[in-house]
Amino acid sequence: MFGSLRFPRGRMTAATAALLAITLLTAGCGSRAGDTESASGQQGCADTSGDTVKVGAINSLSGGLAVSESVIRDAIVLAVEQVNAAGGVLGKQLTLVGEDGASEPTVFAEKAQKLVQSDCVAVVFGGYTSASRKAMLPVFEDANALLYYGQQYEGLEDSPNIFYTGATTNQQIIPALDYLKEQGVTSLYLVGSDYVFPRTSNAIVKAYAQANGIEIKGEDYTPLGSTDFSTIVNKIRSAGADAVFNVVVGDSLVAFFREYKNSGLTPEQMPVMSMCVGEEEVRSIGAATLTGQLSSWNYYQTLDSPANTKFVADFKARFGAERVTSDPMESAYAAVLLWKASVEKANSFGVPDIQKVAGGVRVDAPEGKVTIDGENHHVTKTARIGRVGPDGLIYQVWASPQPIEPDPYLRSYPWAAGITG
Repeated sequence: MFGSLRFPRGRMTAATAALLAITLLTAGCGSRAGDTESASGQQGCADTSGDTVKVGAINSLSGGLAVSESVIRDAIVLAVEQVNAAGGVLGKQLTLVGEDGASEPTVFAEKAQKLVQSDCVAVVFGGYTSASRKAMLPVFEDANALLYYGQQYEGLEDSPNIFYTGATTNQQIIPALDYLKEQGVTSLYLVGSDYVFPRTSNAIVKAYAQANGIEIKGEDYTPLGSTDFSTIVNKIRSAGADAVFNVVVGDSLVAFFREYKNSGLTPEQMPVMSMCVGEEEVRSIGAATLTGQLSSWNYYQTLDSPANTKFVADFKARFGAERVTSDPMESAYAAVLLWKASVEKANSFGVPDIQKVAGGVRVDAPEGKVTIDGENHHVTKTARIGRVGPDGLIYQVWASPQPIEPDPYLRSYPWAAGITG
């Protein structure tokens, strides 16, 4: 059911092209990531001959997405420090060069260019929104450099120069919809921030809904950083849907959920299933506002496993006992481990060497075992549905029986053919 078939290069339906055209930046329609060979054939300028190797991180430390992204940087720092403490990579210590994407796709592209061509890093970890990833993608493809993108996203992409360590659609969105359907939900209201991930995600939701007898009661989008949700919440309340499917991101989540609660809506009456609310967002919004609401991820701080117990303890010891861990943080942490394992399997820091051997590389991450698919550069993920507790943590209420193979083009779902071709 969860096949990982590769979408033929160059194919894109009119529906997909229209969706991608709505992004905050201009994305190439009619072509996919990786369609164009590196014009220069560059191998990057990273110098790995000495005792140290530079690696890069690019996350928003300012702007509207800093609340979600700054904590991801902490997870990357922890992973790099732990790798160094354990002897480094191929006996070499890592030096982390960090940049601020400032919540702007164009800044992400500029800083990615700096990291790859001026700082000469061997790899970059980071990116958050799909807009930021798409802005950076040509930089990495043109320079034949590597980006490890740790955020869940809408799928419909793969690139030889990107490893996607967050969930793709069939590892987060579809399990969330399956769960809601099993709970008796027959109608949904869709709300999201206005960029490619929410719009493409909701296009997939609508296709799923049509195939599964679920009514879509309404659909609204708001610009990133929006703080006025009174009109949208009034429409949600009037629509009377069984549940809300939420792809609002960043600091707008605070305004959305506070307005939701102030309107009198409750999780018992109309639960919200969120794609971008993790433990850090719960802290920002407030546990009292979110208690009982649902979230779809692949990792929660409360997971009971030796690897996660150590990860949480190490993170708190490094950054403070009051801090929490979340799925995007864990995914970014795992990305560093996957890159290390790939370098060691290749016995080389060279991009072509890593690309050649990456398939099948596996690490025991805090979320569980994750394995790289060598064809599409995504990883296996265990899907999990969680409910926010009064203590501000998220507790698993359902999990897939085993890790799900990545299917970024949803080729194993006939109902998605109108979106993915």
